[in-house]
Amino acid sequence: MMYPAGPGSGDSPEGFPEQPSLQPQIGNRTTQTLDAFFTCRKNVLLAKSSSSQVEGDFAMAPRGPEQEECEGLLQQWREEGSSQVLSTASEGPLVDKGLAQSSLALLMDNPGEENAASEDKWSSRQLSDLRAAENLDEPFPEMLGEEPLPEVEGPMWAAIPMQTDPQYADCAVLPVGALATEQWEEDPAVLAWSIAPEPVPQEEAPIWPFEGMGQLQPPPMEIPYHEILWREWEDFSTQPDAQGLKPGDGPQFQFTLMSYNILAQDLMQQSSELYLHCHPDILNWNYRFMNLMQEFQHWDPDILCLQEVQEDHYWEQLEPSLRMMGFTCFYKRRTGCKTDGCAVCYKPTRFRLLCASPVEYFRPGLELLNRDNVGLVLLLQPLVPEGLGQVSVAPLCVANTHILYNPRRGDVKLAQMAILLAEVDKVARLSDGSHCPIILCGDLNSVPDSPLYNFIRDGELQYHGMPAWKVSGQEDFSHQLYQRKLQAPLWPSSLGITDCCQYVSSCHPKRSERRKYGRDFLLRFRFCGIACQRPVGLVLMEGVTDTKPERPAGWAESVFEEDTSELEPASSRTVGTIQHCLHLTSVYTHFLPQRGRPEVTTMPLGLGMTVDYIFFSAESCENGNRTDHRLYRDGTLKLLGRLSLLSEEILWAANGLPNPFCSSDHLCLLASFGMEVTAP
Repeated sequence: MMYPAGPGSGDSPEGFPEQPSLQPQIGNRTTQTLDAFFTCRKNVLLAKSSSSQVEGDFAMAPRGPEQEECEGLLQQWREEGSSQVLSTASEGPLVDKGLAQSSLALLMDNPGEENAASEDKWSSRQLSDLRAAENLDEPFPEMLGEEPLPEVEGPMWAAIPMQTDPQYADCAVLPVGALATEQWEEDPAVLAWSIAPEPVPQEEAPIWPFEGMGQLQPPPMEIPYHEILWREWEDFSTQPDAQGLKPGDGPQFQFTLMSYNILAQDLMQQSSELYLHCHPDILNWNYRFMNLMQEFQHWDPDILCLQEVQEDHYWEQLEPSLRMMGFTCFYKRRTGCKTDGCAVCYKPTRFRLLCASPVEYFRPGLELLNRDNVGLVLLLQPLVPEGLGQVSVAPLCVANTHILYNPRRGDVKLAQMAILLAEVDKVARLSDGSHCPIILCGDLNSVPDSPLYNFIRDGELQYHGMPAWKVSGQEDFSHQLYQRKLQAPLWPSSLGITDCCQYVSSCHPKRSERRKYGRDFLLRFRFCGIACQRPVGLVLMEGVTDTKPERPAGWAESVFEEDTSELEPASSRTVGTIQHCLHLTSVYTHFLPQRGRPEVTTMPLGLGMTVDYIFFSAESCENGNRTDHRLYRDGTLKLLGRLSLLSEEILWAANGLPNPFCSSDHLCLLASFGMEVTAP
């Protein structure tokens, strides 16, 4: 920190014009003033700075006749030794009051020479500095006609350089408050001292990047966002090897999957009232896009399922960027005039595509299915490293969707989910009638333990007479007089989907399994029981309809009885009940036991809730022990880990969603799975 040199010095500092005419007028008074001034400054520096810092500060002062006297004082201080430094520093950050009072007495004993006092403006500022150093509790004197600064109470004080006049520069002692914080933010090059009531331990003192300055305590700051939004990885298995296979009883093919609603920009602008708490800069798409890409790169999933993907952003930015990251992407835009949709991306180094099936929930002419939501179902074949030899892994079915939001239309949500489950059943069905491992994820716009959630997890739902708003559990409309209730059947048979969430065509036997109606087979019906009965109303014709067929000798009474249950399509509908046989369970438990709070994936209008899920196929537990967090037995697909979610209180501390670090109004879901590798 530079101090103004005395008048008459040979080199004038920047902003200080030379004033040689003042030297003969000041005379001895100037010498006494300089003596008191530099002695006071020396003691202040001794109390606050190291020897190297003091030397550097005095070395920066311009040289002159009085500068030699200053250097003499500095040399004398060096000879006194470090003991004096310690004793002086132990007295506190204030100046020796005896020395300060004697210096003030020299300055005030002779009130004459008004002309010199009027021209020597900088000496009056030195006097103010001495008074401030003598007693910090005294109010600040007026400086060159300026208004005194208001006294602000606070435990911390900082000396911050202030420019009060184009020709003069000096220091003022200000409390670390609003004014000091504004000055700190506006000028990052500001240098300040902090004098705390209690010394900060060396290991806790913040480090500042200013050379030649001591460690400074910054103004109070909020907890960084990345610390508030810290999410832990919950590992349920041992670490995999370099090839991504887990050692143990048998090798496993391990992979990670992320599900993320990234908030389409068009939808955000259409519902701008939901984001009034956000600064406009963090809602800018370019800012959000960079944050999203950094999040993808950080977690580096093998399969990426996205919802609310705006079409133009997908083709212009997302798809090219994800392709450079090694992904192969499939996209399905919502029907109608909607501009967003769903995307499923996978790494071709880990999977090979077997089939991709887009799903549209819109059905013309059906009021129940007149919405534009969509889904996307992919069948992927895991690629096993060549070093494992002749081994195989079952295909993997991945389904991604975004269900209707409207909390009043639970009937629409159930119908959309039935269509998706029917498509998954068709894609994931193997030749023996079983299903390959399935992962179903997305934004389902339903809360945990709601009827829709329980239907996906338990495989059955009795819906007849249920209020439509109760299906998703998003909002409570029980206070309304008129409530739409679900009636059976929920959807018409023309939809081609049974109450078991299967396509009707999938319920019939395959063509190769149908009976071949040859002559011998048809002759068997000649003597069956029904053929020996005369039809009612049959016209009697002699020689034609008046006789009965004779049974051959030894022919049983019931020659042939066709199993009519096999010929009937499995489309019989149970009134008021829907089912599926995919055996799905949730990756997340929807509760944070360490905090005693429910998990949150989104915060509309500041209310936290879970609407995003990752379901996967697993064998459910038979004992029904509901206290266990994992209510299933590991099957072909095993859950190895997951990225923890956050509570509503934590997101409140980060100003909700979106925020500078999370650029969507949803949190991403991430899970790690393992699949058994078997010999052919």
